[in-house]
Amino acid sequence: MALDEPRRNYLFSSSSIPGYPINTDIQRTNIWVRYIGIGGDTVIPECAPVYYGGVYYPIYLPFTHPQSESETPTTGNACGSTGLCCYYYVVIQVIYCSSGGFYVYRQMDNHPMNYMGYVTYHRNCVAGSCGPLAECSTTKNGGCQCVSGYKIPPKHLPTNESYGCQDINECEETANLCGPHSNCTNLPGVYNCSCLEGFVPSDPALALNPSHNPCTDVNECVEIEEVCGGFGKCTNTPGNYTCTCYKGYKPDGPFNCQDIDECFNSTICGQESVCTNTPGAHNCTCLLGLSPTNPVLDPSEANPCIDVDECLNKTVCGPNANCTNSYGAHSCTCLFGYLLTSPDAIASPLNPCLDIDECADTPGLCGLHSVCTNAPGTFHCSCVEGYFSSTGVLWETDVTVCESVDDVLAALVPPEGQSKEMYFLNQMNQQLMENPDIVLPQGSVTNSLSTALKVSGVGTMSAQQASTGQVWSGAGKDGGESGSVVLKISVLLVNALVDPSQGRVNKTIHTPELDISLQVIEANSTDTSSLSARGNTMDINLKALARNNNGTASAVFLTVNGMESLLGASFLQTENHTEMLSDVITATLPKINHTQLSEPVNFTMSHKRRLAEPGLMTCVYWEDRGVEHENGTEGKGRHWSVNGCWVVFSDENYTVCSCSHLSTFALIMQTGETVSEDNPFLEWVNRMCVIVGLVFFALAILTFLLCSWNPKINNTARLHLCLCLFLSHLLLLLDYTYLTHKLVCSIMAGLLHFLVVASFLWMLLEALQLYLLVQRLSRIQVIQRDGLQKKYLFLIGYGIPLVIVGVSAAVKRDGYGGSKVCWLMPEQYFTWAVLGPVCTVLALNWILFCVTIWSLRPTLANMKSDVSQSKDTRCVYICL
Repeated sequence: MALDEPRRNYLFSSSSIPGYPINTDIQRTNIWVRYIGIGGDTVIPECAPVYYGGVYYPIYLPFTHPQSESETPTTGNACGSTGLCCYYYVVIQVIYCSSGGFYVYRQMDNHPMNYMGYVTYHRNCVAGSCGPLAECSTTKNGGCQCVSGYKIPPKHLPTNESYGCQDINECEETANLCGPHSNCTNLPGVYNCSCLEGFVPSDPALALNPSHNPCTDVNECVEIEEVCGGFGKCTNTPGNYTCTCYKGYKPDGPFNCQDIDECFNSTICGQESVCTNTPGAHNCTCLLGLSPTNPVLDPSEANPCIDVDECLNKTVCGPNANCTNSYGAHSCTCLFGYLLTSPDAIASPLNPCLDIDECADTPGLCGLHSVCTNAPGTFHCSCVEGYFSSTGVLWETDVTVCESVDDVLAALVPPEGQSKEMYFLNQMNQQLMENPDIVLPQGSVTNSLSTALKVSGVGTMSAQQASTGQVWSGAGKDGGESGSVVLKISVLLVNALVDPSQGRVNKTIHTPELDISLQVIEANSTDTSSLSARGNTMDINLKALARNNNGTASAVFLTVNGMESLLGASFLQTENHTEMLSDVITATLPKINHTQLSEPVNFTMSHKRRLAEPGLMTCVYWEDRGVEHENGTEGKGRHWSVNGCWVVFSDENYTVCSCSHLSTFALIMQTGETVSEDNPFLEWVNRMCVIVGLVFFALAILTFLLCSWNPKINNTARLHLCLCLFLSHLLLLLDYTYLTHKLVCSIMAGLLHFLVVASFLWMLLEALQLYLLVQRLSRIQVIQRDGLQKKYLFLIGYGIPLVIVGVSAAVKRDGYGGSKVCWLMPEQYFTWAVLGPVCTVLALNWILFCVTIWSLRPTLANMKSDVSQSKDTRCVYICL
């Protein structure tokens, strides 16, 4: 009997089908049954849960089915699953039909319990085993199940044509299956998820997943460029966005904005104005020459346009021009001395008034022996070097001529007892004092100062006189008198350089005679108040002075070359030896009312020479009380004073002085040495002695060259000793001829260093020769003339000094020279370049002398009466 019942498949499970539980197998006793169709062809071999196969208690065969065809059935127990897998059982027989590849079954007994039934499976799964929309599962022992996306309705009983699989509507069965902000669409066997409009998956590159990649809101305001048309504000909302037009725009459709033309048929800007529409706004401008009543606000009906006084703008005409206002306009004209760049246009910053170069346009404008210097809007005249203005320091156009300084002095008629030079200086000083507020051009200041220096005689003294502090006696009764006047003139002249109307100024003037540094600052300036002149600097707090002088302050720092020849170190009242160690510097505060210093001023003064062992450094200033004795000599009226000045720091190169006032300053070094004065007689005696010494050195050299009184004695060392001494004395004798030439003086100092060291080395070689002679005598040998070979003598006598001088020159290039004598500079112990070798040679000489005397003592006591040996001994005594 063939049973085709699809519900028997062991994966079919339902308790809602019609007729459940089906109890048909209880009637089939002793009947051979074959199972076919969708349900399967083989009884299951394992225990199955209740409700499977359309019965309440599924029956399974716990024994193994026969694998070959046999006439004898395989008999076993069929177990019913009633909660326990084999609680009830019946005897069953199974035969395998190999020709058809199927099994037939015969139940031998009735079922012990109702609602039991056989459950089957497909022993071999093939396509179509389970019908349409179902599949035979190889992993689940041939059971039939719906393909993915399909299921059997609970009350459907499978038929031979179909297992009964129907599509699952996942979108209805599972609420919010695709997550928030999404659509679920059912499809045959599947479903599709998509985001609502305005939403996208969190990661657009991946598929929508409610757990890992849900739908998120699209920010159209960010993602879409100019989503509101570029003239509106975009506001994002969940799944959508809104647009709000900017001020000056109106909506033009749901997502676009259109500009509002405020100027159209409107008086929004008021009278005498121009309205210009712009995207989203408008501009109101007054007509040319007019401006709003309130310049801070734009023109409007409430803020009408009125006339502008363009001349209130100091730059409207550009520099160097005059401005004249008129209604709605203005006119510009160039100042005197200026000319328009383009004469066809009005003066303006783009067409400025340019300075007229009168000096270039009119050659010879200032006359003969003069210099014409162009200045903004004017020109200045000054005389060339060696000439002076006929009207003094003030130049009068078409009146002043330049005259030779010698002619000016010759034409002067001074009062009785006063020199023409002093009278000239006093006149210049008086003219400057009578015009304290004048402003002089740079050319006039430098020419006047140069003339005053020439007349006073500054620069005519030698550097040696200036450094020793000897007083000049030229223009006045002494250097102090003329120096004081020159200082007054220099202060008044540099004061005349300052123009109070110029504001902030930084100016430096360099000439062969003087260095000037001028600075004018404002109280809020960030400039540092440090002025310098010829390597000297002045640090002053000008900002504090500016705050006490209407917001501006000026300072002048001045150095006059050679002023120390007038105001020498001897004007410092002290018993010590004095030396002027710096330039004479002058500091002044021109054209300011309150000159009281808020803090001391620091001066950094460079030394005129490098010091090895400095003496007492003294910071001094020039005090001029104008008091003299009746005999005409300087008393305490004019002198260097230390009041209010002190030394802050000093080393071998410079000294820092701090002073509580401004004046003329200098740096003087005091030492305990007594002041030595030049004595011409002693100088003459010294030179005569050197000349006599040279004659005798020459005779000795000739003697050693021409006479050989004992052939056993080597005269090489003595000969070269005399040569070195002769040449060194000759260089000292001619020292004055090359003292003023720095390079020649340095070379001669190096050569003198070489000769002095060589002299002492030749003296050492002579001592060595005597020692060798004594050594031979101690061995009672006839002395032969061998000693040291000449090549070794020359190598030691001249080679070692050459090395010493070479190393010294390489270590300190500027160590040779001087202002008084061409020799080694004493700075940094450089004199040890000669003292070291000399002391070493003297020590070795003394050692050799002692050793030689000690060696002769036993020799003379034990000497035999050999004639030759006696003669040699006398020869040694003569050498000693």
